[in-house]
Amino acid sequence: MILACNKLHKSYGIDVVLDKITFHLEEKEKAAIVGVNGAGKTTLFRVLTGEISADGGDFYMKKEASLGYMAQNQQTESTRTIYEEMLSVFAKILETENLLREMENKMGTLSGQELSDKMEEYARLQHFFEQNDGYSYQSRLRGVLKGLGFGEDEFNRPLSQLSGGQKTRIFLGKLLLSKPDILLLDEPTNHLDIASIEWLEDYLRGYDGAALIISHDRYFLDKIVTKVVEIENKKSNIFNGNYSFYTQQKDINREVQQKAFDTQQKEIKHQEEVIRTLRSFNREKSIKRAESREKTLDKLERVERPENLPEHMRLTLTPLITSGNDVLHAENLSKSYGGNKIFQDISFDIKRGEKAAIIGPNGVGKSTLFKMLLREVSADTGIVRFGTNVYAGYYDQEQQKLDESKTIFAEIADTYPTLTTGQIRNVLAAFVFTNDDVFKPISALSGGERGRVSLAKIMLSKANLLMLDEPTNHLDMFSKEVLENALNCYEGTVIYISHDRYFINKTAEIILELTPTGVVQYMGNYDYYLEKKAEQRRNEEEKAKESGVSSAIPPSASETKMDWLKQKEQLAAERKLAAKIARIEQEIEETEAAIAKADEDMALASTNYTKAQEIFEKKTKLEEQLELLFGQWEELQ
Repeated sequence: MILACNKLHKSYGIDVVLDKITFHLEEKEKAAIVGVNGAGKTTLFRVLTGEISADGGDFYMKKEASLGYMAQNQQTESTRTIYEEMLSVFAKILETENLLREMENKMGTLSGQELSDKMEEYARLQHFFEQNDGYSYQSRLRGVLKGLGFGEDEFNRPLSQLSGGQKTRIFLGKLLLSKPDILLLDEPTNHLDIASIEWLEDYLRGYDGAALIISHDRYFLDKIVTKVVEIENKKSNIFNGNYSFYTQQKDINREVQQKAFDTQQKEIKHQEEVIRTLRSFNREKSIKRAESREKTLDKLERVERPENLPEHMRLTLTPLITSGNDVLHAENLSKSYGGNKIFQDISFDIKRGEKAAIIGPNGVGKSTLFKMLLREVSADTGIVRFGTNVYAGYYDQEQQKLDESKTIFAEIADTYPTLTTGQIRNVLAAFVFTNDDVFKPISALSGGERGRVSLAKIMLSKANLLMLDEPTNHLDMFSKEVLENALNCYEGTVIYISHDRYFINKTAEIILELTPTGVVQYMGNYDYYLEKKAEQRRNEEEKAKESGVSSAIPPSASETKMDWLKQKEQLAAERKLAAKIARIEQEIEETEAAIAKADEDMALASTNYTKAQEIFEKKTKLEEQLELLFGQWEELQ
């Protein structure tokens, strides 16, 4: 065990944020912290780093364990270049390297004991240099920079010229290179494109230390973590598995607990009714029986009612009128800025009811293309044509369409002046803005709150074409699921930009991969896209072998893109493993259901000692079996 929290408590005045948070992290273990926005996830990280103190409880960290923390939108201020800033991580190695070179030059002039002493010191420094990867630090540095989306031509750019997102990536790169024993990562995939997220997944899977990760990227968590710590209603719940297992098990646990609670409450009411009847007889024997039942009832271990789930966003999207079958036609679009060509030969068609995701690396021009389609940016060449009765609703990832000077209520009221106060309040309540929250100024809202206001405006617009630029940014997992369901039920047309692979997989029917030289279209979701990319790579490899030409990919491509062939080759093994895991998960569910049934039977047999003992022994065996199943499940994971 490298980190443990025991009943951590944190309040701000009378507002309790965290209450009895308890979990532990093993060495090399990767775990997720999940919960709705505002649940206290970042507060927990700030307690663990010592930035703020807890009001109760305690936490343990292994002696001499190093801790590395990346906050959201972490900024690195420096006058150095990108490469120089990353190189600063290896200051001790560089110093040692210089000392070794100096000693090598001096040792030729020494002799006797002086030479012997110098050689001993040299051996000590050489050992430190080798133990700390002194011979490979430059290749590691370049690999991390390229993995995070920086090309060699950018290595000498000054940090002062970088955007906030690029600076956050630099900080993440420095943190990874410093190799702390425990990584605390708060939304590490923000500002990364899909290729960089996939690189980070591979890096963290092979990372020798432990990691505690806050992320709304469900696909990412499924690939990385083997434990989920949920913070809900200020308390913690532990799930041993990845994100998908957590969501399934959470629903099962809640259903089982609700059923056990309802069953017990029914039995309690029945026993109370029997007690009242016995007492009404007003005889000595009946009164004694009533008292005996009361004692048994008092000793009964009560099943707690499941706590209410946090309030979630409710979203329904309905087009006001139906558009024509041809919704959008783009032909031969190109765009350059200052002689720098962003993209060219962009052509595609979108039909009514289709749901298309535009993907591609950062800097390829996805948002520029969107604004070009909306005629907010002019095209250098090409045609954009909307079909009959097409009305577009636009979701801007920066929410620049919101008026900073207005309140939430005024933003809706001014945009839709025919709505009554009651109607506006009802709409905002569906997006978790209630009571005085509706009078919050836009300027004071978090990213997630701004996103919900923008979604509320789109819902009211009754548009039949939704154009969404990174719609899941800042949304918590539960809100993402609500948006997914709304889009899947939507009868209009949807075009969106996203790096959220889980979201793409759930909602997209068409993938438009944007490249500098055109668009490649895939008629399926994200999993289909991955399979097709792997198939293409395999075909290229086979053709290269037949022609006798080396199939090696240029380093600039292979270091930042997923090895599609390798992934394809792993699919069969992964499917086999997934089948084993699914089988064990089914056994776990059945065993837990049997344990829950045993609890119910024990409650009903509370007055029959022999039967209750038999049930208890059966339950004990089931719990032992469950422990073995969890062990097998964890080993397979």
